Order: sequence, then C-alpha cells, then structure tokens
Amino acid sequence: MMKTYIKPNKEQWAQLIERPTINQEQLTIAVDSIISDIKQNGDKTLFKYASLFDGVELNDLTVSETAIAVAKQQVPKALKEAIQLAYNNIYTFHKAQQLQKKVIETAPGVKCWRQSVAIEKVGLYIPGGSAPLFSTILMLGIPAKIAGCKEIVLCTPPNQNQEIDSAILYTANLVGITKIYKVGGAQAIAAMAYGTETIPPVYKIFGPGNQYVTKAKELVQQAGVAIDMPAGPSEVLVIADTTCKPNFVAADLLSQAEHGADSQVVLLSDNEQVVKECLAEVKKQVEALPRKETAIKALANSKAIILESIDECVELSNTYAPEHLIIASENAHQYIDMITNAGSVFLGNYSCESAGDYASGTNHTLPTNGSAKNYSGVSLDSFVKNITYQVLTKEGINTIGKAIEIMAEAEALIAHKNAVSIRLNEN
Repeated sequence: MMKTYIKPNKEQWAQLIERPTINQEQLTIAVDSIISDIKQNGDKTLFKYASLFDGVELNDLTVSETAIAVAKQQVPKALKEAIQLAYNNIYTFHKAQQLQKKVIETAPGVKCWRQSVAIEKVGLYIPGGSAPLFSTILMLGIPAKIAGCKEIVLCTPPNQNQEIDSAILYTANLVGITKIYKVGGAQAIAAMAYGTETIPPVYKIFGPGNQYVTKAKELVQQAGVAIDMPAGPSEVLVIADTTCKPNFVAADLLSQAEHGADSQVVLLSDNEQVVKECLAEVKKQVEALPRKETAIKALANSKAIILESIDECVELSNTYAPEHLIIASENAHQYIDMITNAGSVFLGNYSCESAGDYASGTNHTLPTNGSAKNYSGVSLDSFVKNITYQVLTKEGINTIGKAIEIMAEAEALIAHKNAVSIRLNEN
C-alpha cells in the first residue's frame, strides 16, 4: 500500500516524487532490433511478431469490412449510446479549437498571417489486450477528422482468435476511420513509421502504449517521424483538503492504479486525518476491484505526503508535473492561477479523472513522466501545421527595406541585402 510521509523538507521533494524506472539500455536494444526487422522485412516480420509476442497466427493484417459490420451488431445498445454521448462532447470541445485566419498588417504595405493545414498522414496506436482502449479512438480520431487529415491509419493488437475488440471497431467506424490493422506493440509503431507492403507510412504517430510502444515512438522520432508527445505510465496526483470526500479521493487514486503495475498515484494534503481516511478507503475499495493485483502493485510505487498548507501542496504538484491533477476541495477554483505544470486538471469533489478519460470533452492523451512541464495534451493543434504567409507591396518593401539592408549587412549576408536593394532601386 501507499507509504505516508509527514511534512518532508523541500530538499527531500525531488527524491519523493521520482517515477518508477526501468532498464532503458536493454529496452532500447530490444526495440531497436524490432524496428530494424520491420524496416528490412515488412509484413513478414509483423506476422512473425504476432505469433511470438501475442500468440496469434494471423492470416492477414487488415481488418475487413465484414468484421466491422459484425462488430457493429455485437456492441450493446447502451454502450453505443454512451460512446455517442462522449463523441458529441469531444467533438464540440475540439471543434471550438479551430481558429479563423487573421491577416495582420505589421507595417504599411506588409501583411502577414498564419494558416492551419492538416498533417496529411497520421497513425493512431490503440492498446488492446486486457483493456481495449476504444475511448482513445475518440480522443485521437475526432480531432484528426476535424483537422482534415487525409489518411488516418489505426493499429491495434488482435486477440487469440485474430479478432479486434468489437468496441474498438465500432468506435473507429463511428469516427470514420477505415484503415485498421491487426498489429500491436513496438512493431506497430515501426510499421506506421516506415511502412510495409500492407501498412502505409505516416508523418506523425499518436497514442498510448506500454514501455515497448513508448520506446519505439521515441526511436522513430529520433529518425524524423513526429510523435504526439513523450509518454510513460499513467499517473494522477490528488490534492485533498478537509472539504474533500475521502471515498471519492480513494476511488480516483484507484482508477489510475488499475492501469498498470508501473502506474503511480500521489496524494497530497495539509491534514493528517484526511490522509488516514483516504488511505483507509483505498484499502477497503481495492479489495473489490477485478484488477486488484495490478492496483496493489501500483500503490507500492505510490505515496501520500502531508505538507504545511494546500499552497505548498500545489507547489509540490508543479514540481511533479502530473499527467492528471485533481484538486479535491470545495474551494478548488482559488488555486487555478497557481497551477503551472499539469496535463489536465479536475476541479472540485465531483470532477473525477474518469470524466476526462471518457466523456467530458477534453482529451485524455496527456504528457506523463514530468513532460507536462513543457508539453500540452493532444488537441486539434496536434493534427495541423501552421504555415506563415506574408505579402509585401512596393510600399511595403520601401517601408521596411532600409532596416533589412542594415541588418543583413551587419550579419555579413550581402546577398540578403541585395535581394532588398534590387527592389528598392527598381526604376
């Protein structure tokens, strides 16, 4: 269970909030080998790894239209309605992120603007296995469609029967994704990065995954294929004061702990009794979870820390830079302006992290492992490039030309100067 620390000094903070680590050297060697194999042997390697890693003897890699039609019939009506509700909210939130082109006249005769252009080809990785994350299709597919991406490739691992979870296929179909492939793990990332006989290469790869998927994304990024963000195990930090509801806090901590044994949850408070009550609820609630063993392993890597004040709790949270930050307090809004590092923030006792994971409308693909200090979560902007334009009239070049000449000459770039001078001296 979670270990409790009472009023540690600030010199101890860095050590207290360290994330669980893995052997990066061995992981890099293993994943690099997989990527090289895919680049050299394409589909043949994908079939080999499906057998080796997933225990599946595949006949083909592509999900058929028939399989999608069958899946649509298998998904219960209540789940379809829930997915549709989530779809509507996520679409509404991301559609509102579209910006209108605004032309700025920076000087007489000089006009500049930015124009958003969709990334043409994107790849989405959707984890399967024991927790098929069909909700991630909504989070990635909806903004990709709004942005206008021309080609959307989806990779997800099959089960032992060579099938993809019906909810994944239903959701992909709802969003409008047609290129779906039965490939998981690091090999899926490599296939989308470099292409195979079946799977087309893309320009940017999105989606969560295990340590092998994360390392593969890191390595293909180094080779020039863009990724959404650095990722790692899921995490939540909860700041709870005396107005929190301990049973709610415990449920939130466990909702992250059940993701994986390498997930981490952190509880901060200025009140020792609050912490005791929350941890007592954690101990009680974990016993009823189907993923109890996974959650218990995650809790072993997790901490409860009692500090002098809620302000100090926010300060420690900013140092940790959590993927998810919950402020379990009736006064949560008063801390908004103090928050500088977090992937997504949940304010008040009724704003559970699960809402953001599924249906409030915000995106659940978020920076982890401290990356919230310099990365945002996925948004519409993640699927576009902003190209800048400028147009200068004769008046415009006369307005700023002399300044350009002086600056270019000062940098000893005379051809740059001449490109202006020839225009200024035009008869």
